[in-house]
Amino acid sequence: MDKQTLEKVFEYASSPVHGTLSRKLRKGVKLQVNEGTVFESATLFLGDAFVRLTAKVGEETRNTYYAWDKICCVTTIGKVED
Repeated sequence: MDKQTLEKVFEYASSPVHGTLSRKLRKGVKLQVNEGTVFESATLFLGDAFVRLTAKVGEETRNTYYAWDKICCVTTIGKVED
């Protein structure tokens, strides 16, 4: 999967954070990269060389970095709407 396609997937799952280059996951959408951790309420930064996902874990902030060329799959998870 190329970087442009991955960017579109991340953009679909998130919305821009006003005044920054970051994006927040849309309400009700979860994100999983490379079948790893499922992120909820995460903030994404789509850099030139990497993607950073920031999530609150307890009282800590956890940043997870992915190289674009190492991302093989992205899963978006949401509720089924009737």
